[in-house]
Amino acid sequence: MDQRWESYERLAFLGDVVLSLSVSSDLYPRFPRYGAGRLTKLRAQAVSRQACAQVARDLDVPRRLREHAPEGTGKSAEMLIESDRILASICEAIIGATYLAFGYERVAPAVVEAFAEQVDEALEHPVDFKSVLQERLARRAEVVNYRIESEQGPPHDRSFVAVAEVSGEEIGRGEGRTKKSAEQEAALRALDTLEESA
Repeated sequence: MDQRWESYERLAFLGDVVLSLSVSSDLYPRFPRYGAGRLTKLRAQAVSRQACAQVARDLDVPRRLREHAPEGTGKSAEMLIESDRILASICEAIIGATYLAFGYERVAPAVVEAFAEQVDEALEHPVDFKSVLQERLARRAEVVNYRIESEQGPPHDRSFVAVAEVSGEEIGRGEGRTKKSAEQEAALRALDTLEESA
């Protein structure tokens, strides 16, 4: 069982990279006026955990998982399928497996097509990750603070690293060409951390 879980995690790791590259390669020529920060934020929303889980549902992955679940795993399998975190990882693992089977040239267009609706949603309704994080932490009576840990490069080509902290403890870290984009990336990473610990 451990080996099966390990291979699943390895496929999800690979699928995450293929997904990111496929969507990035599609966005880059489509939006020549977008800077790196805006492209990063657009991609982050389009391939987020929630986006991956939704794509899995659109592709009818939960039904297929139910059909192929081993005997006697009824309720536990159902709980896993209902989890956005697990469903998103399964979506990434599927992308990883198809990449290994068919190669990037065949898989990338299919990935772009599968995530087209998520990209459109991100364009029409961009998410402010800092606001989402603040709202989520407020429910737990916690407050997030951001600090710029470092900045590098000449004035025309700066790079910032921001850290999101709760009670002095780091919960997310992000890099960007502006302080704002670095903070947005840190908030997104913090949201991922919160979901993993939920």
